[in-house]
Amino acid sequence: MSLLLKNGYVVDSVNNFEGISDLLIENGIIIKRAENIDAPADEIIDCTGKAVIPGICDMHVHFRDPGQTHKEDIITGGEAAAAGGVTAVVCMPNTTPPVDSPETVKYILEKAKQSKVKVYPVGCITKGLKGEELCDFEALREAGCVAVSDDGKPVRNARIMARALIKAHYSGLKVVSHCEDLDIIDGGIMNSGIVSKELGVKGMHRLSEDISTAREIMLAADLEVPVHICHVSTQGSLKVIKLAAEQGVMVTCETAPHYFMLTDEMLKTRDADYRMNPPLRTRRDVDAITEGICQGVIDCIVTDHAPHAPSEKADFEKAPNGVVGLETSLAATLTALYHTGKVNLGKIVRLMCVNPRRILGIPGGSFSDGEPADIAIVDLNEEWTVDPEKLHSKSKNTCFKGITLKGRVKMTLVDGKTVYTDD
Repeated sequence: MSLLLKNGYVVDSVNNFEGISDLLIENGIIIKRAENIDAPADEIIDCTGKAVIPGICDMHVHFRDPGQTHKEDIITGGEAAAAGGVTAVVCMPNTTPPVDSPETVKYILEKAKQSKVKVYPVGCITKGLKGEELCDFEALREAGCVAVSDDGKPVRNARIMARALIKAHYSGLKVVSHCEDLDIIDGGIMNSGIVSKELGVKGMHRLSEDISTAREIMLAADLEVPVHICHVSTQGSLKVIKLAAEQGVMVTCETAPHYFMLTDEMLKTRDADYRMNPPLRTRRDVDAITEGICQGVIDCIVTDHAPHAPSEKADFEKAPNGVVGLETSLAATLTALYHTGKVNLGKIVRLMCVNPRRILGIPGGSFSDGEPADIAIVDLNEEWTVDPEKLHSKSKNTCFKGITLKGRVKMTLVDGKTVYTDD
């Protein structure tokens, strides 16, 4: 089966190419990128006026499968991913049961065969996410995990985290750290500040993230091993990461679109769809995160896609934290960074398509000959308003509801096969 993509604005950051070009695909593999390819093909798609980028790799999602499939499952999560131009997802392990054994990894990978996108599991750092006993990292890697994390919970004991960093490194896995001090959080539900005081609810102090981020970096520096920091949201944690990177510490990090687009002012509506962890912060933090992206301190843009059923999100103060984001992440990033002139398209491709794969050792991310044909075709200028009811996810808890975004995925290909078209 051959496919020819014609006249698209191709962006390949790995090979430093950006311009009008064609792509020839055979049996799901990139065969050639060149201008005016004249070759027979079973199907030809005219991409005139559209950007053609490698499929996005979202290295931080929660598909709630196994055990919480009323919120999302691997199949519906894949539908949502494909609609957002995401061709590979990295699933966090705080499921029921947690992903702390090869058997659970096997279940995920078996079900993922039915998914429209490629699914990469993350295993737990500690058994049962209890922060006490390390999992068998080598067994998790052999089963198919690409990283380990206790995401959703921090590893509270620094000695255990130090052992995890060493053991994971020599097992060929990256530690992905959820930086939160639960003693500082103490039941807080949103950013601690003017808005939380106005609403009369307990806040989550930024020191929770800042102190935990500093601990992980100091451990990584002392042990001379890498660490990846999840969902950076504060000016303080970003400063620590920047300083550490400048001093040669092997630290990478990620953020999500809501942290460079929205502030805690959104919570004045007392709508739990604007509650996530870490929480929306202040304008100062939003500006710092944006600057961190522009300066290259932040390596990846992810979603932390965290579905919850409408009934669970109904009570503002009791609702669980988390928002969905797979279908809005590229559009939100284009709106906030590309169309404002802050970041060029090549850098967005590095942040969303290349770097996550590089950090975790996942294939793809370029249009080099022999690479898998995982591709998103995007209308950079189409405007659309986010309607939760039209999302493909089981859950509709998006913090971008009612917001008009600029940039829309028109088609997504995985291994050269069309898995999504915008009708």
